[in-house]
Amino acid sequence: MDSIEYLEGIKKQFEYYKSLGEKTMAQIPDEKVFWQYNDDCNNIAILIKHLWGNMKSRWTNFLTEDGEKEWRQRDAEFANDINSKEELINKWNEGWQCLFDALASINKNNFDQPIYIRNIEHSITEAINRQLAHYSYHIGQIVYIGKMTTQGHWQSLSIPKGKSQEFNKKRFAQPKHKAHYTDKLTKDDSN
Repeated sequence: MDSIEYLEGIKKQFEYYKSLGEKTMAQIPDEKVFWQYNDDCNNIAILIKHLWGNMKSRWTNFLTEDGEKEWRQRDAEFANDINSKEELINKWNEGWQCLFDALASINKNNFDQPIYIRNIEHSITEAINRQLAHYSYHIGQIVYIGKMTTQGHWQSLSIPKGKSQEFNKKRFAQPKHKAHYTDKLTKDDSN
């Protein structure tokens, strides 16, 4: 796999996880983004604020500066001070835009340069994969909290329970082909 193919695939994976977060937020009432199981747990608003802070730090000047910026206030990301779902969605979009802009700045000419996060050298693939794992971890938490807050009205973002055979039958009815697993992000054709 060459660098361009890797970047195209990784962009689709980030888009997939972004869509999971957005589909979760679309299913829950506005006030549920502030719901916490208990005081030791984060709510969706705090998780998104943390993702936003991490994305802004890691992806701003991705190729030229350390990913942990001096201006980042990580501890403040866990303060429960978001006032509305609209404010939250603005932060969500700002963080993701920073990430996608940084990915667009990577090309064959700069793909082999080192990236630093807290003074630790990473290859570009290591730095990107580190963030993909971090974001998917927190988006999984967001989805789980979303499921808890809908109280039995959750619409699956994946293959619904009891539908695996039906899904596989549909997939195996198609000839073998090359595609990215995220190419069809509909409820009926999930990964």
